[in-house]
Amino acid sequence: MNEKFSVFNNKVEGFLHGGDYNPDQWLSYPEVLKEDVRLLKLAQCNCVSINIFGWSAIEPEEGKYTFEWLDKIMDDMARNNIHVILATPSGARPAWMSEKYPEVLRVNGDRTKNLHGQRHNHCFTSPVYRKKTYEINKILAERYKEHTALIMWHISNEYSGECHCKLCQEAFREWLKKKYYNDLEKLNDAWWTGFWSHRFTKWSQIESPSEKGEIYVHGHNLDWKRFVTDQTVDFYKNEIAPIRKITPNIPVTTNFMGAYPHMELFNRLDYWKFAKELDIVSWDSYPAWHNNFESTSDLAVNVSFVHDIYRSLKGGEPFLIMESTPSLVNWQKVNKLKRPGMHLLSSIQGVAHGADSVLYFQWRKGRGASEKFHGAVVDHCGHENTRVFRDVSNVGKVLRKLKEIKGAKIESKVAIIYDIENRWAIDDLQGLKKDKKGYVESCQEAYRVFWENGISVDIINMDCDLSKYELIIAPMLYMIRPKVSEGINEFVRKGGTFVTTYFSGVVDENDLCFLGGFPGPLREVTGIWAEEIDSLYDNERNYIQLKKSKMELKESYEVKDYCELIHAETAEVLAVYKNDFYSGMPALTVNNYGKGKAYYIASRTDQDFNNDFYLQLSRELNINSVINGKLPAGVTAQMRSNEKNKFIFIMNFTEEEKLVSLENENYIDMISGENVYKEIHLDRYGVKILKR
Repeated sequence: MNEKFSVFNNKVEGFLHGGDYNPDQWLSYPEVLKEDVRLLKLAQCNCVSINIFGWSAIEPEEGKYTFEWLDKIMDDMARNNIHVILATPSGARPAWMSEKYPEVLRVNGDRTKNLHGQRHNHCFTSPVYRKKTYEINKILAERYKEHTALIMWHISNEYSGECHCKLCQEAFREWLKKKYYNDLEKLNDAWWTGFWSHRFTKWSQIESPSEKGEIYVHGHNLDWKRFVTDQTVDFYKNEIAPIRKITPNIPVTTNFMGAYPHMELFNRLDYWKFAKELDIVSWDSYPAWHNNFESTSDLAVNVSFVHDIYRSLKGGEPFLIMESTPSLVNWQKVNKLKRPGMHLLSSIQGVAHGADSVLYFQWRKGRGASEKFHGAVVDHCGHENTRVFRDVSNVGKVLRKLKEIKGAKIESKVAIIYDIENRWAIDDLQGLKKDKKGYVESCQEAYRVFWENGISVDIINMDCDLSKYELIIAPMLYMIRPKVSEGINEFVRKGGTFVTTYFSGVVDENDLCFLGGFPGPLREVTGIWAEEIDSLYDNERNYIQLKKSKMELKESYEVKDYCELIHAETAEVLAVYKNDFYSGMPALTVNNYGKGKAYYIASRTDQDFNNDFYLQLSRELNINSVINGKLPAGVTAQMRSNEKNKFIFIMNFTEEEKLVSLENENYIDMISGENVYKEIHLDRYGVKILKR
């Protein structure tokens, strides 16, 4: 556990529960601010996030500061034993700054300059904006460094977006010069600029990708995305510099994001790079519960997948849910209310996967502007007599009963490699099923098997340490960065089991195809050669037929989307294609390599194959569920543990009642305090937290 996380743990008893609080919107309503304190305590809240968009309230004019309102809020929270996560306000700046310093305004890819407004509308390169954010953060740190309510810094808000102004163009060129050792020919080679006569002869000729310019040089696109991450992180580091200096013992975080409507990781920044600069990872979780395009359990799998990414970003350390909605959002196409039971279930889901908080956007609904109908703990009625308020209070009561779980870890023997640079490269490539490549879905489909069977999984990138796992799954590992194949080879050589699929080992870190045959540097460990790949229309199917082997699988399985034509070199063929001109060619292979095995799945398989295959591997490797007994469909079990106890979370993500067998294991129900054995009953959206 890192030092900063230990500090956080020592200062906070139990889980954080509270919300994104915007008192700066209510300064003309002192009765509301007074009532908020009463309601926070009634809702069992012990934490608020403040000042996220408060810049114009604390600096209404350049150099003129009005901290009195914030002082009072901080003092009120301290008197009432409510923790404060204090934000730096750079997510949205005051109008006077845009007017006086127009260079802070962001320029779009089409080279049009934005007007003042919205949020995240700023240039991360601008010296002016960096100076202004540094100054306001320094003042905040100096003012509140000794305040007893302060437990954490919330840096900016949901960093995102990119700027294409002249300052950013020059910064991009300098970034490229550094990466390519000031050698333009190295860049030309890496970007394959002989394509369409795009060779550069001067650094000044290079511009960021644009629909009005160049978007078809994949190495160019990839480096721009890397630059955007690096520039965003560099801006963040400028923000935290005075805070680190003045308050070295206060941990810092910033709120990462998901992507919607398909629940996945936000894909515009490389969070594995960003996480290195955080003391505690936090993220904003907004699943579209009760939608009309997937089942509740389907969505729950993908939400869990993202939770597990955030737990894995810092090697398994607990993370924070910085934002979630207590009811609904206002930005989906259809904004559904959480059904009874779902708020507790979805909150505990995060805790089960390693979260040490349940925090909300927002505490109180505003009167105006775009978020006035976004869900909140306190509605426009202003009182506690609402369904949502009761739901939130109940979550707070439950979290108090679970306080000994805070800080508990999750141990995983299984890891899935989901790599954001690999995602960028796959999204960019022209080929396969152009608009339906399925990388994220393939990772989540493999993950689902373990989720349904109560087996914990870490979601890592390709540069992470592999040595602590027994099974590593890497669907569509299209890009192989330097030293990655060496790490995989070493993992298998020492006894690990590695699974990869079609369209792996195709390009290097510059998005240049490997020569000599795919899967490139994975060819030796997998023992196969991939010749070509067939893309299937949505209504097309093929089948793979199992050959006689030790694997306890069905005789045949349906496959979809992709059929790769491969040749076994040192690998054993476990299954072959049934139909088309490649009938009889290998579709599933295993290669013994050192003390371990490497499997290659040449086609995109359905869930029935995934279930049978990965459960077979789990049995062989003695990777077991966290409970004895079979979990019903739509029910998952997750476990956190510390040096004293194991804590089992059993959650029903269906609209039906479920019975779960415990096979004579004895537990304590942490909510009711009762002894539990043999079986448990779960209501729709029901959850049990058991201790042993």
